[in-house]
This record gives sequence, structure tokens and C-alpha cells, in this order.
Amino acid sequence: MIIASLSIAPLGKGTSVSSYVKIVLETLKKEHINFQTNAMATVIETNDLATLFHVIQKAHLAVAAAGAERIITELKIDDRRDKEVTMNSKLKSLR
Repeated sequence: MIIASLSIAPLGKGTSVSSYVKIVLETLKKEHINFQTNAMATVIETNDLATLFHVIQKAHLAVAAAGAERIITELKIDDRRDKEVTMNSKLKSLR
């Protein structure tokens, strides 16, 4: 399982980016993947890197289609291969 932290932000579109975040979240929902949003990023689970990159590309392009002329996309990937992990299992390990 791939777990990734994603942040997509348009530049030059004012101080609030919530409308663009909503576009990203709608794009992720259409892809039927597991994700959780927090105050600073969205954490995504996919079965493989190809799916992750496909979904991120769609989300990035959706922000561009909404009028953003410059976009910063930040991605952090946890590709653990020694055992199966999920967002929930990572959180359980902290308890």
C-alpha cells in the first residue's frame, strides 16, 4: 500500500485556496480512492505508484482547469514494502 501526503496550491489567486482544495477533493472522490484531509494536506492511499501518480495528475490538472496559472504541488510518499500499512494502521501504532 502506498500512503502519500499531497498538497496542491495555486499561486496568485488570493489568500484563500479553499475553492481549489474542494476541486482536488472532488477529483479524488471520483477516483474512488481512500483519502483523508487535514488542515495542511490530504493523505492518500493507493495500491501502487502508477495509480497514485495518475490521481495526482488529474487533481493537478483540475486546479489548472479552474483557472490557476501557476500551481505548486507537493508530494511525500511512504512506500513501505516490508509489511502492509494503511493510514489507520499508522495511527493505531501511535496509541
